Amino acid sequence: MKRPLITLTTDFGLRDPYVAEMKAIILSISPEALIVDISHEIEKFNIRMGAYVLASAAPCFPKGAIHVAVVDPQVGTARQAIIICTNAALLIGPDNGVLVLAAKKLGGIKYAYKIANSALTRPSISSTFHGRDIFAPAAAHLANQTPLAKFGSKIRGITMPEFSKVTKRKDMLVGEVLHIDSFGNIITNFVQSNFAGMSAEASVEIELNRIKRKLKLCRAYAEVKPQEPLAIIGSHGFLELAVNQGNAAELFGVKAGDQVILKLEKHS
Repeated sequence: MKRPLITLTTDFGLRDPYVAEMKAIILSISPEALIVDISHEIEKFNIRMGAYVLASAAPCFPKGAIHVAVVDPQVGTARQAIIICTNAALLIGPDNGVLVLAAKKLGGIKYAYKIANSALTRPSISSTFHGRDIFAPAAAHLANQTPLAKFGSKIRGITMPEFSKVTKRKDMLVGEVLHIDSFGNIITNFVQSNFAGMSAEASVEIELNRIKRKLKLCRAYAEVKPQEPLAIIGSHGFLELAVNQGNAAELFGVKAGDQVILKLEKHS
């Protein structure tokens, strides 16, 4: 029998015992579970970063994986604890948007359930550590093939964060910066489908901080000279604004959450 696979993405870091506690709870309920750490170095309380990292990694895992994400500045409040079901995986975490980008990458949200059955959580739930007391046991019970309907009622709507949305204004798309990676690449929330029909000779006109620039839409960073800026669909399917062998975030003076306005153009 194939071992159930559970991934963890949190902002807990590794100095404290929090991650170990989550793993201990999972293994006490589902001893055969294989636990994989995606990252525990998400910036504290940064839901956008957690969503991006999870969405980037989750599609690489085998079908049927269970992904737990805990970046939860509203822990202990009325925000819901949820399970999202997609065609490829199950996602567990707070209903604050941290799961949404991954759900989209995994084929979209089929349905979502509230985690409300106290028989499937720890008997005593801390108001400050739902990762250990709600999400970890829920993941373990799912790994043991507990039916989704036993966790609680279906949810009709879940939180859709602004960073998951791209809006259209006439011939422009309005999105935002999802993430700045360690190379200084500016990763936006525009995806491959926004560029359907674009030729290899296309360019993109972007506006960042009220400054407009026209960039070549490249297939590789080295298609422009060193220190020249470019646009590229990165390895995770998001549009990146980059500088060949340089730092785009420093060049453009932007940070995660900044608005990006994009106009597509084709060369004649």
